[in-house]
Amino acid sequence: MRSKIFSEQSTLHRMKLAPAPFELIKSGKKTVELRLYDEKRKELRAGDIIEFTNTHTGETLTTMVLKLHIFGNFEELYRTLPLLNCGYTEENVTCATPHDMEKYYSPEQQKQYGVVGIELCLSENVTENSDL
Repeated sequence: MRSKIFSEQSTLHRMKLAPAPFELIKSGKKTVELRLYDEKRKELRAGDIIEFTNTHTGETLTTMVLKLHIFGNFEELYRTLPLLNCGYTEENVTCATPHDMEKYYSPEQQKQYGVVGIELCLSENVTENSDL
């Protein structure tokens, strides 16, 4: 029940996700979502709720924002955050490069807005007694 899981001060945000990252978050393997730190993401706060929608199936997944990790670009983010929490796997983490994110966000967009790693937990892992 949402009223028991999330506080009254929480804001609901909706974002779309491709199937692969959606499933990684759903399984608990991905705990940091990488995005441009644009106007929409600047509204996020710890304790807010993000409802992700799988772009292929329409399935939704409810998460809570634990922390925002803000950087000037993905190079800084990749040097700082554990990439296994950002959607990479043991099989592909050695090939991970900040340029992977350029298929979503250009270097110009990164320079204009900066980037953010949104640390999340699944709503089923949050209770009304959480200190967030």
